[in-house]
Amino acid sequence: MPEILIGILLLFILAAALWLGFGFSGLARRQNGLPERLAQIMEEKHRAMLSDLHEGLARQGDRLNSSAAENAERLRSAVTQELQFTRDALEKLQLSQSASLAQTREAMLAQSAEQVRANQELIQSTLRNTTQQLTTAIESLTKSVDGRLEQISGKVTERLDEGFKKTNETFANVMARLATIDEAQKKIDGLTTNMVSLQELLGDKRSRGAFGEVQLEALVRNILPPSAYAFQQTLSNGNRVDCLLMLPEPTGNVAVDSKFPLENYHRMFAAELSEGDRAQALKQFKSDVKKHVDAISEKYIIPDETSDGAVMFVPAEAVFAEIHGHHQDDVVDYAMQKRVWIVSPTTMMAILNTARAVIKDVETRKQVHIIKDALSKLGKEFSRFDTRMKKLADHIRLAHEDAEEVHVTSQKISRRFAQIEHVQLDESGVPVLEVLSDEPIVGEDS
Repeated sequence: MPEILIGILLLFILAAALWLGFGFSGLARRQNGLPERLAQIMEEKHRAMLSDLHEGLARQGDRLNSSAAENAERLRSAVTQELQFTRDALEKLQLSQSASLAQTREAMLAQSAEQVRANQELIQSTLRNTTQQLTTAIESLTKSVDGRLEQISGKVTERLDEGFKKTNETFANVMARLATIDEAQKKIDGLTTNMVSLQELLGDKRSRGAFGEVQLEALVRNILPPSAYAFQQTLSNGNRVDCLLMLPEPTGNVAVDSKFPLENYHRMFAAELSEGDRAQALKQFKSDVKKHVDAISEKYIIPDETSDGAVMFVPAEAVFAEIHGHHQDDVVDYAMQKRVWIVSPTTMMAILNTARAVIKDVETRKQVHIIKDALSKLGKEFSRFDTRMKKLADHIRLAHEDAEEVHVTSQKISRRFAQIEHVQLDESGVPVLEVLSDEPIVGEDS
């Protein structure tokens, strides 16, 4: 029996300690606004009480066998008194602290508000005084400065206008003249450079020949495919032609050689020459052209190897115009007799475009049999496609018919399920099913 009482007493004491701990914890949470010192005091008291409680429990354990009930009652009373004392102390401390904090807060707020109002009034007064003083000083200074500026501005503006007007007129005249001089100088420099370069290029026969060959090569490369021409081609007679156009039959290979009879052409229009010298230069010019025609006819027209005609390419449009415009009867007709056609860059371009069209037409004719074979194969494939399409149409038709039959059977099954769901009982309580007719549904074949 004493052991039971001791156990009950221990449980009671533990429960009281737990309750006290939770109470202090709740009290501490409710007192968040109190100073940290109060929380520390409460914690120390809590620890002291727990320490006393443990010591009391230790002492009480030695005396439990003899006076368990008395000690329990005494301990309960002491704990109750201590708890009540603690509650009272906490309540008084909380009330006192709250009142003190409220008074302090109100006093500080009142003092701060009063100080702020005083500062604002002082600042506003100072600003008003300063603003008035500055406004007065600025107005006075502005009037004085405006008066002086108006006087000075009138004189300065008048003099500046006169000076600017004269300066602008002078500057505009100078700039216009400088621009004119600069533009003229640029044109002169460009013309000088071009003239020097052109004279250096055209003054030497080899340079003129190279110039004509380069121009001819550029024209041919830009228009014809690579398989239709060859440059610096050596013929069977050992002569090398500037360009050999390999055209389809019956035209065949056409030799093109570049010639530039420029020296006597320039002498024909030289202002320092007399009429006799000009006539001699004209005669020599025609002789030069005929010599070039003879050389091309002899070197580059080879039976069974080249075409029965050749082309003489003149790189300068002016020289070509002189030949065809003023020497049609003697020079051009002579060249036609020799089966030599004289062309310029413009007419050469037209000839090359015509040759390209001929080459394209021949290549198209070569591909005709390939196109016919492809069309024949395509026809066979289309016939096979038509046969397979017919088979596919038959399969689709049969599948459609089967689908219709399946649909009819599905309707029958649905009707029978509907009758089963709406089964009725006869007078004796036996279920009666309505007999389905054997008439086919619309669209049913069997």
